[in-house]
Amino acid sequence: MSKWFKQSMLAAACLVAIHVQAAEPIRIGVPVGLSGANSVVAPSVVQAAELAVEEINAKGGILGRQVVLEIADDASGAAGAQKAFDSLIFQKKVNALISMETSAARNAGLPIVARGKTPYIYTSFYEGRSCNKYMFVNAWVPDQQVAPIVDYFMTANKAKNFFLIGSDYSFGRGMLEFTKAYITKKGGKVIGEEYLPMDGTDWTAVINKLKTANPDAIITSTAGGAPNVTLTKQLRAAGIKLPYGNLAVDEGTAKDMGADAEGIVISGSYLTSIDSPKNKEFMAAMQKKFGANLKTPNDLSVPQYEAVYLYKAAVEKAGSLDTDKVLAALSTVKVEGPRGSIQMNKQHHAPLTMYLGQVQKDGGIKLLETFKNVDPGAQCPALN
Repeated sequence: MSKWFKQSMLAAACLVAIHVQAAEPIRIGVPVGLSGANSVVAPSVVQAAELAVEEINAKGGILGRQVVLEIADDASGAAGAQKAFDSLIFQKKVNALISMETSAARNAGLPIVARGKTPYIYTSFYEGRSCNKYMFVNAWVPDQQVAPIVDYFMTANKAKNFFLIGSDYSFGRGMLEFTKAYITKKGGKVIGEEYLPMDGTDWTAVINKLKTANPDAIITSTAGGAPNVTLTKQLRAAGIKLPYGNLAVDEGTAKDMGADAEGIVISGSYLTSIDSPKNKEFMAAMQKKFGANLKTPNDLSVPQYEAVYLYKAAVEKAGSLDTDKVLAALSTVKVEGPRGSIQMNKQHHAPLTMYLGQVQKDGGIKLLETFKNVDPGAQCPALN
């Protein structure tokens, strides 16, 4: 065999390899609580990701490559997350992780993210100040969410004495620690603070302590999904009619609660009623794709949709899937989504427009007040 022929064959093989590599899809891992506490909201998160990928693929994908979702159940907790993250990063070989999860799942997964050197966009509101080179957050933190609820109760209901109820893990305790400090700073008083394990379902003892304390208002911070439903149902069954602020309920879960949710005051970065062309376009696209199976878009699913586009923008700006280049781009790119303009440029977090609302009898949200471009505060100074 001649030298020229060998070189020609080698060149041809290289071209084939390059072509095959270029045709490989970009894989986005979505570890999410399809079972456990988050199972109430996880289907809406998956739907939002599916719409984003469908839209992106219809317009040529990312860098000319199609995008594929790899979904894994993290069971809403630490043990499940370790398995899900490990499988997605080291077996499925995903290029990035984009997902809404409990704080317990996120904390368990982060060491695996660092070991796999994988870009990770966390799309869940959470207790704040979780910092990692590979993680960016496009959802709210307490610095953006708590003040509107506390200030509203103090002004509209003349509340001074508060009772706090939470799930006993990092989110529940972290949110209420911030809330307690803010209430004290504003001249109020926390006269009771009670927790139940994340998978707890019987709130009777906590509600009895609430009744004895006789506060002016209640603020709760439970794991997103099932604990919200059980606590609210039992509060209503016990005849509790105090002003009630929930730091963890999303619009979709509020609808699932039915009449029990009426009157709950919430604060978040997304409502289905946002009157903007982008949100109307998004809602129409979701309805067209999922029809009768559509889960209510909410403050946990919409950040997921936008995060897929943020990742797309970062990869395209980097011109590569190289982790370091994508990480460098993630804090510089901006997308216009259903919530407005989103850019994770504040220590890997994002300034957000926040909405204060109250749940109505039909599960809809009455808008009480809007707060534009609320800064997330000092979250991860070392990542500047």
